[in-house]
Amino acid sequence: MDALELLLNRYSQGKLTEPAPSDAALNTILCAGLRAPDHAHLRPWRFLVYRGEGREELGCIFERAAKNNPDLNDAAVLKAPTLPLRAPIVITVIAQVVDHPKVPRVEQLLSAGCATMAMQQAAQALGFGGIWRSGVYTQDPYVNDALELGPEDEIVGFLYLGTEQFQGKPSEVPNLSDFVTFIGE
Repeated sequence: MDALELLLNRYSQGKLTEPAPSDAALNTILCAGLRAPDHAHLRPWRFLVYRGEGREELGCIFERAAKNNPDLNDAAVLKAPTLPLRAPIVITVIAQVVDHPKVPRVEQLLSAGCATMAMQQAAQALGFGGIWRSGVYTQDPYVNDALELGPEDEIVGFLYLGTEQFQGKPSEVPNLSDFVTFIGE
């Protein structure tokens, strides 16, 4: 699949199973993330890769966070430890924001987001599926503490990777005129 075909047909796949990307494929996926746009070469990201029993550890963190969150009901608490088990690999993408006179916080967050998309695209190019998930646990103080985030750090998402259980398809392409305004010739 060439690069334009990949970009124009991007989709997320939440139904993932084994096999997971091999170590070599995972290395390629992670290296793609390191190529994200990065003003001033700050490399404002960190990737935590959970696989095997590591996913259960992440599930325990989610469960403890859910129990401490008064906004979550009993069903959410019961579901929390199973969330990372929905794929053979879960990559937590953390924006490690640093104070910089020319690179504002928002730009560093966007850079980490670009790293996430690059990894998802690389996985798809290698024949794997993936979905970028966010939700309550990206902002949870207990999760942030358990993952040892600094005070300025932020989880931009959890990238779930594996083999698609069924072939996904891109969603309908929106009409460009709904989103684009041309100015000048």
